[in-house]
Amino acid sequence: MCGIVAAIAERPVQSILIEGLKRLEYRGYDSAGVATLANGRIERTRAEGKVAELEALLVDSRANQGIAHTRWATHGVPSVRNAHPHQSGRFAVVHNGIIENFEGLKRELANAGYTFDSDTDTETVAHLLHHLSQTHHTFDDIVAATIERLDGAFALAILDEQTPGVLWVARQGSPLVIGVGHGEHFVGSDQLALLHVTDRFIFLDEADSARLTSHTLEIFDGNHQPVSRPIVQATASSEQASKGQYRHFMAKEIHEQPHAVSATLQGRLGKDRILTGILGPNGDQLIAKAEAVQIVACGTSYHAGLVAKYWIESLVGVSCQVEIASEYRYRKVVTLPNTLWIAISQSGETADVLSALRHIDRTHVLATLAICNVATSSLVRETDLALLTEAGPEIGVASTKAFTTQLTVLLLLSALMAKNQQVPDFTEATFVKTLQQLPSLLEEVLAIEPQIKRISEEFIDKQHTLFLGRSTMNPIAMEGALKLKELSYIHAEAYPAGELKHGPLALVDETMPVVAVAPNDELVEKLRTNLSEVKARGGQLIVFADFAIANEASDEITQCVIPPTDPLLAPIVFTLPLQLLAYHVAVLRGTDIDQPRNLAKSVTVE
Repeated sequence: MCGIVAAIAERPVQSILIEGLKRLEYRGYDSAGVATLANGRIERTRAEGKVAELEALLVDSRANQGIAHTRWATHGVPSVRNAHPHQSGRFAVVHNGIIENFEGLKRELANAGYTFDSDTDTETVAHLLHHLSQTHHTFDDIVAATIERLDGAFALAILDEQTPGVLWVARQGSPLVIGVGHGEHFVGSDQLALLHVTDRFIFLDEADSARLTSHTLEIFDGNHQPVSRPIVQATASSEQASKGQYRHFMAKEIHEQPHAVSATLQGRLGKDRILTGILGPNGDQLIAKAEAVQIVACGTSYHAGLVAKYWIESLVGVSCQVEIASEYRYRKVVTLPNTLWIAISQSGETADVLSALRHIDRTHVLATLAICNVATSSLVRETDLALLTEAGPEIGVASTKAFTTQLTVLLLLSALMAKNQQVPDFTEATFVKTLQQLPSLLEEVLAIEPQIKRISEEFIDKQHTLFLGRSTMNPIAMEGALKLKELSYIHAEAYPAGELKHGPLALVDETMPVVAVAPNDELVEKLRTNLSEVKARGGQLIVFADFAIANEASDEITQCVIPPTDPLLAPIVFTLPLQLLAYHVAVLRGTDIDQPRNLAKSVTVE
């Protein structure tokens, strides 16, 4: 999950590297470091904490090549000695990923006389570079020999004091993008890190490596053969990666959701129909044949998949299974014939999801489909079909607009399957009319933010919260609990409301808020009964509903009424007030909203 950035140019690069790190800080912020090469000498500076701590230590540098890193700790606690770049003699290296065979390499290098100053797997790479320089004589050969020895996931950027004017990078299992300038090249974990210096990018394929100078770029595949990769014009802008008028990225991204959902629907809906070809040339024919669906995802994306299960089974009438990616890979999986296999990931670089995709048995898989926000991601490149969410860059670590746009495309996909499979009771025109209401409904929810802000005051001194929902609202309750945990560090759990009496009711007392999401659907009376169980035990109810759940306000219940919503859209619409609740609770508790402790945005390690 770490972020790496590198640059080689005819101008000083230190400020470019630092700005790139700031834009990558959502990937990790336990420590940061930079190494520059000038006059045949590597200068290295590292700091524990965020990039600002590193920046305060730096002195002006005229170096025209360098590498930098912001860390999310895997091997070794956050500290200066575990911060990247790591150096061994003439070599300095930054790394994102996990070297799975580092313990064996470490023993080998220790026996060869190398001393380890850190607890990281990355220091092994630095020492291996130096060790292999004794038997391989050029920078190019040393890098190639080193990569051959590494198992696991890595994105690397390497400097060599004895080869000034050259920068080597490589990727295997971790993303890496090259920014192309005029007489200069840049490298980053994603394009957001480099939008301040270029809008032209080359996305390295799996197992690619590259040799960069300020004026030349050579790319090699996993067999060390020269290859060409296309230059892609960026669709995102540098302004999209700024907070604008908002205090936090999360606030900005919450308020961007009506626009983001509109962008998701644009070009996919006609006046009264779903447009053909949105899955590509053969997409409609493939999903018409789907007899089962398998969804694999992690975290917030997993919650989106759970909602999609209800939609697919109710609208299409085919079986849908949803699994956590980190578990899916490591068990024997029974795949039904003609299964549409769906992977959901905001970044398209989630290691667990990619690993699951790469290890599936294709015998009964009709096609693989990516639900993703990044068109150039590994996930999109490696699946047969893709539905892009079109959310735009999401910087806040806690996902908001990425989630609602995932839900939007999953609902659209469910309807498209129903259309192409000619489900008798599916009315396309009615569905389209309903879906087109979604952006305006989200705007109406945002208008009640002052009320939600007042409700958040009830959580300032709380330590535990219970979330309840039924049917499609159960995954939304799970997502609400996750947001509160991520942002405010309040322990929160979600349960199907009908399960309350099967154990969780024991937790309910006057000190524990119980948050319920209550659309006016066919289960609302059942939910009323569940809420009465809470009231009877002295619990403090906070209810988000699109109708008046109680005749009048009372000490036992706090109501937040949102606009009347079609049950089909309810999971998306009801998500926003829970996001706003988590956000305002976190503001009151003074936590780091955009960069919650111990977390990172893009989970590129298993």
